Amino acid sequence: MKNTVKILLAVLIMSLVVFSVAAPAFADEAASAEATAAEQTDDAVEVAKEKTISTKAIAAGICIAVVAAAGAIGMAIAISKSSDGIARQPEAAGNIRTSLMLGLVFIETAIIYALIVAILIIFVL
Repeated sequence: MKNTVKILLAVLIMSLVVFSVAAPAFADEAASAEATAAEQTDDAVEVAKEKTISTKAIAAGICIAVVAAAGAIGMAIAISKSSDGIARQPEAAGNIRTSLMLGLVFIETAIIYALIVAILIIFVL
């Protein structure tokens, strides 16, 4: 029970970090749109666009860094626990190894989803 609560808390914290990092990118996009709507000079619009691009890049970089670090920690814990389990029960090594690989695939999938979100932040939003 305690482990489940820790995992849920870690996921919640990671989600809050990712959303708080991505929020300035969305806010900057709105500021850029307002600058265009107000028909300010071309220089001001270019500065706003450059600022938006740099903010998106920073948000995407931090998103990938946080998710990759969390995934690496999760993989390390899974590998450690499976090695411990194999050492205690060598006859169950096949089942433990299969479960480990399945878990590692799910963790890596979450990291790939974060990469896709970061790419979307940079190129689409």
